[in-house]
Amino acid sequence: MKTIAVKVVVLGSQGVGKTSLVTRYETKSFHRKSSSTIGASFSNVDILLEGTKVKMQVWDTAGQERFRSMAPMYYRGANAALLIFDLSNYVTFTDIQSWVSELKSRVGEGLMLVLVGNKQDLVDDRVVKNATAQDYADSIGATFLETSALDNTGVQEMFNIVAVEMFKRADKEENSSLRVYSPDGKNQRNENTSNVKLSEIPVLEERNKCC
Repeated sequence: MKTIAVKVVVLGSQGVGKTSLVTRYETKSFHRKSSSTIGASFSNVDILLEGTKVKMQVWDTAGQERFRSMAPMYYRGANAALLIFDLSNYVTFTDIQSWVSELKSRVGEGLMLVLVGNKQDLVDDRVVKNATAQDYADSIGATFLETSALDNTGVQEMFNIVAVEMFKRADKEENSSLRVYSPDGKNQRNENTSNVKLSEIPVLEERNKCC
């Protein structure tokens, strides 16, 4: 089976739910009390697309300011960045701008950006409008979606968006930083492997057209 190796970095302010989103995907559960990430944590997310495994190395970085200087060592060589903000906290949305500036100066062109508005379930506390976030995503060439780690809204879709785009890039051989290989032996599938058909996700394909 052909495998595409992808490095994904998760960025955003403290408390926006970065770890909760990754944990929700991995464990299929939500933990209200989760400790703050120290430095960064590492996870594997595998998604099968048309017989090809997109193997994502997901680096969940710490949001505290004191760990900000460590971030470059984690997103160096990344193929995609998930930029997470809290829909009920406007400051976390404006903070994304500094992450984008830093990524563009340190990583350069070719990095896929996905803007993620988390905590969609906090309807009454929401302060960032969908249109505002979408406009900003368009301005930086990013895909935008809303999620909720609490009720599992958009979590699978968030990783699907990255997998589909990386699959397309590898197919077109547009990104030399992607590692495509056919490992020997049987394919090892784990509990974090999802089987997705391109024909079943028209919404993702439509979003990727604009970005």
